[in-house]
Amino acid sequence: MTDTASPATTGAGTTEPSGRTGDSGRRRRIDSDWVRRNGVFVALLLLLVFNLLFTDNFATEGTLRLQLVQVAPVLIVALGMALVIGTEGIDLSVGAVMALAAALIPLYIGYGTGISIGISLLAGVVVGLIAGVLVAHVGVQPIVATLGLMVAGRGVANLFGGQIKSIRDEGFRELGTGSVLGIPYVVAIAALVALVVGLVVRRSTYGRQLVAIGGNKLAAELAGLPVKRVLVTTYVVSGLLAAMAGILLAARSQASDPTKLGLLMELSAITAVVIGGTPLSGGQVRILGTVAGALLMQLITATLIFHNIPDSSAQIVQAVIVIAAVYVQLGRRGTSRKPRKT
Repeated sequence: MTDTASPATTGAGTTEPSGRTGDSGRRRRIDSDWVRRNGVFVALLLLLVFNLLFTDNFATEGTLRLQLVQVAPVLIVALGMALVIGTEGIDLSVGAVMALAAALIPLYIGYGTGISIGISLLAGVVVGLIAGVLVAHVGVQPIVATLGLMVAGRGVANLFGGQIKSIRDEGFRELGTGSVLGIPYVVAIAALVALVVGLVVRRSTYGRQLVAIGGNKLAAELAGLPVKRVLVTTYVVSGLLAAMAGILLAARSQASDPTKLGLLMELSAITAVVIGGTPLSGGQVRILGTVAGALLMQLITATLIFHNIPDSSAQIVQAVIVIAAVYVQLGRRGTSRKPRKT
């Protein structure tokens, strides 16, 4: 982070109190930035310590395994959401894409596990492609484009699925309940996705272009970056990951329920991304923070359940955390843009 010059260093005749005011402003900005970047890790550590001390049977293999399995689909969706938010966009269609992907599984499972999964993933790609075209080429605001797709996607999922359908397939059951080296497939897939997305953001040309576009779209266009292509690709990736999460949830439950699967998933994903330190203003993507954010939200929900607090309270806590995280971000921006006295 590069600090802007304070009045004490930009002109002669500045009094000492002004210098102290500038130093104070810099300290506030640094503190706010530190909280935004590291607050999620501190909160996660404190909550882990609390559960180790006050929650019975928390530090058991079964409990920890269950928490990781439950957070895996949320994390996968949040990783795609982090990319979209990094472009200064938003994707409200992820929950509907999950429902659509799960609804297609029973229709094509008879042709083979791989074929049914491939078709479901393709559906996520198609929805993401539509969203990307609407945003990048048509010029529709991301929140409007994806809101429309959220409604339409849920409707199509209900049209295909109708009601809860059991999925009786050995390969599909193994995906939801099997493990490799003691690690559930669901968790291993989520970890692999996080690793790949992290490498793409940090090491690839696409990742650097995405961050540049989110930071200043006009400047990126003037610099000759393929803005439209990057935006379309980002929404396609988000749709693909949402479909993957829907498939994994259906594999865990061995059933497809298009009316409920993926409900409020967009809220959970946005929460994980925001509290993980990725600003809604775009220009940054924090993958490790997103992983910690997803784990924190899962642990908050689990902690409330362990202590017999209604699940509805977890949603209220989640909303409060989102507001607090956004306040920290906006407060930092507002402080950094405050006019300086001369």
